[in-house]
Amino acid sequence: MRQTSTVTKLLAAGAAVFALAFGGCAQLDRPTSSSTSRAGASAGPALWVVRDEDSTIYLFGTVHVMKPETVWRTPKIDQALAASDELVLEITEVDDPAAMAPLVQRYGLDFKTPLSSRITPAEKAKLEQAAKVIGLPYAAFEPMRPWLVSLQLVIGALTKAGYDPEAGVDRMLKAAATAAGKHITAFETAEQQLRFFADLPPEVEMALFRQSLEDFEVGAAEFDPLADGWARGDLRVLERFLVDEWKAEAPGLYEVLIVRRNQDWARQIEEKMKGAGTSFVAVGSGHLVGPDSVQAQLKRRGIASRRL
Repeated sequence: MRQTSTVTKLLAAGAAVFALAFGGCAQLDRPTSSSTSRAGASAGPALWVVRDEDSTIYLFGTVHVMKPETVWRTPKIDQALAASDELVLEITEVDDPAAMAPLVQRYGLDFKTPLSSRITPAEKAKLEQAAKVIGLPYAAFEPMRPWLVSLQLVIGALTKAGYDPEAGVDRMLKAAATAAGKHITAFETAEQQLRFFADLPPEVEMALFRQSLEDFEVGAAEFDPLADGWARGDLRVLERFLVDEWKAEAPGLYEVLIVRRNQDWARQIEEKMKGAGTSFVAVGSGHLVGPDSVQAQLKRRGIASRRL
C-alpha cells in the first residue's frame, strides 16, 4: 500500500495555515466517529517558554486541521493563554475565508493558462475523479494554478479522513483569545502566505501538484499518527514526520516554508522581547521541531527556550 507523502502531512500540520481559508471549498461528508483521542490522558501538546526580566513568550505548535473529537487543551495551555496579553498567529485571517478571496483570485487563478494545458491526460483523469469526491465540477479547477489545486486536494483528502479545518487548533485559540478580549496579531500577512506558494519555481509547483494528486488517491489516514503524536507532545514523532521526511522528500519547499520563515519569526520574537509583557505564540508544529526550528534560531541569537 502506498503511503501518504510528507508533503500532505506538513501542509496540514505545519506550513499552511492559510489552507484553512479553503476548507469551505471541500464539501465532503465528514465521517462520524465515536472515538476520542487519547490526548486527554497524556501530558498534552508541547509548550515552550522564553523569558527575560520583563518579557514572557510562550511557543505552542499547532495542527491546522483536526478531528473535532480530539481533546487537546490542557490546564498548562489554558493557563499560559490566560496569562498572555496577546495571541500571535502566523496570520490573523485563520477564520475568515472571505478575507482571503481577493488574494486567492490574484495569486491562485490564471485564466490565460488553463490547468489542462499544464497537466497530462492521465493527471486530468485522476483530478476529475478527485473533483467528484470533493463535490466540485472539474471545470472549477481549470483556472486554478497548480499550487492552489494542491491545497484543495490536501484539504479534500484530510476532510475525507475525518479532519476538519473548522476544528483547527489555530481557530480554536483565536476564538478563545477573542472571547477573552486579548490583542491578536501575526508574524505574516495573508498575502505573504499565499506568495510563498505563488512564487515557487514552476518545477517545484508542479511537483507539489503531482504529489498532492497522488496523496488524494491514497487518502490521509496516515495523518493519524502525526496528529496523535502532536496531541501527546511526542517530539520524536513530529520531527520524523515534519522535518526528517520533508527535508528528504521536498528540500526546496522545506527551505521556503520552514527555514526562512523560522529565521524571520525568531527575529520578530527578539524584537518583541525588547519590550515588556506576555505573549502566546501559536504556529504550525513543523516550525517548532528540529535543527531549524524557531527555538534553534532563537538560540543562535542568544535567546534560550525551555519546554514546560
